[in-house]
Amino acid sequence: MKFLKLIITIWLSALPQLIYAQPSDSNLERKTSKFEPTEGKYLFFIGQDMGAIGGLDNYTNGYCDNFDVPTGFTLYTNTRNEGIETIFNWGAGDNCAQCILEDSDFKNSLVSIGLSLVNDEKEVANGKRDSYIKELGMWIKSLGKRPVFLRIGYEFDGWEWNHYNKRHYLKAWKRIYTIFNEMNVTNVALVWQSKGSGSNQGILEKWYPGDDLVDWCGYSYFGNPDEEMLTFARKHKKPVFIAEAAPVFEEGNLYFDTRLTNPKIAETAWTKWFVPFLETLYHNSDVIKAFGYINANWSAQSIWKTNPVFKKVDSRIQASDFISRKWKKEMAKPKYLKPNAKLWQRLNKHP
Repeated sequence: MKFLKLIITIWLSALPQLIYAQPSDSNLERKTSKFEPTEGKYLFFIGQDMGAIGGLDNYTNGYCDNFDVPTGFTLYTNTRNEGIETIFNWGAGDNCAQCILEDSDFKNSLVSIGLSLVNDEKEVANGKRDSYIKELGMWIKSLGKRPVFLRIGYEFDGWEWNHYNKRHYLKAWKRIYTIFNEMNVTNVALVWQSKGSGSNQGILEKWYPGDDLVDWCGYSYFGNPDEEMLTFARKHKKPVFIAEAAPVFEEGNLYFDTRLTNPKIAETAWTKWFVPFLETLYHNSDVIKAFGYINANWSAQSIWKTNPVFKKVDSRIQASDFISRKWKKEMAKPKYLKPNAKLWQRLNKHP
């Protein structure tokens, strides 16, 4: 009887991992994708503006002023390449990818870029933005072997804010892929990113550019994400990039104060958001291989001041001593890969 109880106890302790992960047999046999680290290792990106990133001469109160520089950083651009080589601000902080790369602290950093196609997907699809796409391709190519993750038309299913036309979106994706391929831009991985909730497998299939045109699947993780993209990625044998993540408290259509400057809110955020987020990484390590955290005071940025989701969000980790201590301890673990030239070499060995 004691032996039977022991067996049951061991089985029950393993049950949560079985429930969370559920990798398919086909996923276990899949080939590694471009720039994909080995299972159990993660590429960690910080963003999503220069002030949030920090560690720069004129931006000295961001993540990298308080913690070790992570694997890479996240910024944004559009079909006019604003925010790539010169500073540009859409109301959510300054963006300039080249400015960051010229700083010695980021000499080995990987780059994640969200390429907005809003109101331009038809022109991209019809070739009217080819000169800008080629310009972006040349800039990426100029970075040599530095891995770049390009999230084309990120949050394609964000109907309320992106308003993408599916036919034009898919055609635009294929055109960008073709141009980069013709230019032999080999240091870029194309990431197909959903908003992270509300789109079922049928919707995802209809909006999917295709296995040959996509390197990574991605999704956003804010208040209450579902796991549809994880299911989809396993089915299509792709790694997953949680490309945008920040704590948001929500219940139904109601959104609550998530400013980490408040000690009580910070402690609640650690328990109800950070811990589940880290558990999501752990229990889905067969597919989740990268994540990007948005370390910003959303409530102070003009673009979000009337936004119902983010107007009461301050997700700066350094704003809370409590979270900072726990975060430093977590990020010190070897599974979170550090930026260095050897990492580039390992990642570039993947097809």
